[in-house]
Amino acid sequence: MNVLNGTSFARLESAVKSAEMRQGVISNNIANVDTPNFKRSEVLFEELLTQEMGGNMGLQGKRTNERHIPIGKSGGTVPTAQVQTDNLSQMNNNENNVDIDREMSLLAKNQLSYNFYIQQINHDVKMMTTAIEGR
Repeated sequence: MNVLNGTSFARLESAVKSAEMRQGVISNNIANVDTPNFKRSEVLFEELLTQEMGGNMGLQGKRTNERHIPIGKSGGTVPTAQVQTDNLSQMNNNENNVDIDREMSLLAKNQLSYNFYIQQINHDVKMMTTAIEGR
């Protein structure tokens, strides 16, 4: 039984790692808000995960026998977060494209997402502990 090594837990673990990476990237953007010619970066993870899961299709089946009919995308792999730099836009005369208000709101959103992911991991572990202890 792959409780902690299952695909859903691996996706949650990758989401936490991407939120940590996003925190560093956004912090770097904020730190360079006045640096001439600096181009902001962003972390792509949710989009890649949606593509890997087959778009909006939330149902995925696991085939334990080759005669079973496949349901959803059969890959089950978890993508890694990627950093993408925005070289096309320009906000200031010094060719810097960092909007401090946008970055601060993205930082707050990322913090909420990170807290949610950690709460979900804690809930999953607590449910397993409850099942093991039989309470």
